[in-house]
Amino acid sequence: MSERSSRQYRGYRMVEADLVKELAVAFLVVLGLVLLLALLFSSPDEPTLTAQQVALTHPAELEATAIHILDGKNAIANYGPPYNHGTGSVQSLGPISPQAWAGVTVPLDAKSVFVLTPLRRVSALDPALGQALAAFQAASPAQQASWENAYQSALDHARVVGGRLLVPASASGPLPVMMQAYLDLARGGTLEASINLNGHVYQTDFTRALLLLQGAPLTRTAAGQELLGPEWGQMKEPGNYPGAVWLWFYTLLYQIPPFLTSPAPDLLAGATVSVVTLIFLLIPWIPGLRDIPRKVPLYRLIWRDHYARHKRK
Repeated sequence: MSERSSRQYRGYRMVEADLVKELAVAFLVVLGLVLLLALLFSSPDEPTLTAQQVALTHPAELEATAIHILDGKNAIANYGPPYNHGTGSVQSLGPISPQAWAGVTVPLDAKSVFVLTPLRRVSALDPALGQALAAFQAASPAQQASWENAYQSALDHARVVGGRLLVPASASGPLPVMMQAYLDLARGGTLEASINLNGHVYQTDFTRALLLLQGAPLTRTAAGQELLGPEWGQMKEPGNYPGAVWLWFYTLLYQIPPFLTSPAPDLLAGATVSVVTLIFLLIPWIPGLRDIPRKVPLYRLIWRDHYARHKRK
């Protein structure tokens, strides 16, 4: 085969190329661009907030969370469906309440799941804790409430010295022993694991552990990262990084009346977005709306070169 014929194929001129080399160069260029763009525009990967972290940095806050779980004042204890029959977070618009219709699908006794059961699991190794638990559970609800109020008042004056939380003495019965054991369990990093135990060898449902720190710990962390509702936290990443921009419509609704003042803002915002989305989907079948493009000929401005040529013809 002559050199001329080897460089042509059915009339097309052939050019020698090293495919492997081209692929390698393209890969390296794309990899470099990805790394550069990730360095410039990626958002920080904040570590998961854990009970261990809270116990080490804000021990009084973790104990206060446990006390509020025991006295039924935390957000989950009275949340409502799907966790329990409370009404603290149930939203409705007149007779419309999908949350109530669904009912309790993830039954959760906050007092038992988050505090008493984890302590009971380690009480076999701590006789003093076992006695304290027995005394607490044997007491009447009024007595338990008295102890919880006394310990909460003492926590307001607690100090951290040498890494230990020093809580002033109070008429709080067995709670000091229970709370110290609870704090030790969290500091050891096993509190969430104890909460998640459900009798299975492999655990894939972490719902209960994720609900543990509702309230002060999560609010404080969100405030530090500027992720609270008034800061448009629904579509932000920590700090000044943008997040899920497609949520801007939801976020905007939460900043204006009546969503801002509604007792059911989530349900109202969800219903509004659903209706608006449905309208957009049905535009081709809605008389009047489907005629807007013809009555407002914006397309002629966009395709003005085409219409100018068509007019000259």
